[in-house]
Amino acid sequence: MPWYAWLILVVAIGSVVGGLMMLRDTANKVELTDEQRRRVAERNAEADSQDAQNR
Repeated sequence: MPWYAWLILVVAIGSVVGGLMMLRDTANKVELTDEQRRRVAERNAEADSQDAQNR
């Protein structure tokens, strides 16, 4: 492969990795109360049961 193909490959991989690292650094953690966690768990259980019925 010519040298410029390697250069394009390295730049492409570097931009993907750099974008993923930037996304990880800027991610905000969501703080939920116990009540919110319980409601999310209930909704997930309802969705799982509906999916099981639809199959």
